[in-house]
Amino acid sequence: MQQLKNLALLSLTLLASAALAQTKQVMGVSIPSADHGWTAGIVYWANQTKAELEKQYPGLTVIVKTAKDSNEQANQIQDLSAVNKINALVILPQESAPLTRPVGNLQKKGVFTVVVDRALTDPTAQNAYVAGDNPGLGKVSGEYVGKTLGGKGNVVVLRGIATVIDNQRVDGFESVLKAKYPNVKILDKQYANWNRDDGFKVMQDYLTRFPKIDAVWAQDDDIAVGVLKAIQQAGRSDIKFVLGGAGMKEMIKKVQDGDPLITADVTYPPTMIRDAMRLTAKSIMTKTAMPKSTIIPSTLVTKSNAAKFYYPDSPF
Repeated sequence: MQQLKNLALLSLTLLASAALAQTKQVMGVSIPSADHGWTAGIVYWANQTKAELEKQYPGLTVIVKTAKDSNEQANQIQDLSAVNKINALVILPQESAPLTRPVGNLQKKGVFTVVVDRALTDPTAQNAYVAGDNPGLGKVSGEYVGKTLGGKGNVVVLRGIATVIDNQRVDGFESVLKAKYPNVKILDKQYANWNRDDGFKVMQDYLTRFPKIDAVWAQDDDIAVGVLKAIQQAGRSDIKFVLGGAGMKEMIKKVQDGDPLITADVTYPPTMIRDAMRLTAKSIMTKTAMPKSTIIPSTLVTKSNAAKFYYPDSPF
């Protein structure tokens, strides 16, 4: 009788061990290094979420890797597979094209792959996609600019980098002005590379060439920092407002405090890496399906709701 009890206990122990082994999962997170404000926010939220998820799911290990370029990122995800034996990969690619094949190779090996923000050139190389609403960011920005100017005025545009994302934002912005505010004129559109120094240089050029500018769409808060510096140095008073985007804490604070030039902002939050990691962890730990595509809406931030979007501990 005792022998039967021992066998039963052993069977239960083995079953419990097998079940525990099945819940053990390793999730790799591959993201760009903090080379500007927004990516600094990505790194911050990735590490915050790692701690949160490992506490929520005791069987989950999260490994966060940052890379300075596409080659380093490709090598890192290969190591995550070969050395760390990851079951899932959450990746924000440095560039779409160079990372498509490495990510696709991992997916073929059975790694659950989730791409964030910068889509791969071959969507079949990913299991799921999580991103902000780039066309929406442009449309929300266009609506604010057109409405705030009362449907009439001169606007200069500072673009990001020549990418699909940038095209989607600018196309969204222009579509709203064309459809609803035809008397708002875009004087020029130049790339500022999501960079403060480039934003400063492009805005200096605009200020030299255009004697009357009513508003600036900087498309990104890092660019907007450079724009504000150029306006201040030039002593120009014709510009009614500067609209950036992404939700940098310094800009959100300016909106909250009633800054005369930064009257609003449009979100494109680095917290999207947190959303992607949470969705992926839930999927692999509970064996439930993850949506193929998750698009996080862009929200207009004004003084009335700015407090909800202010994260003082974040670097961005």
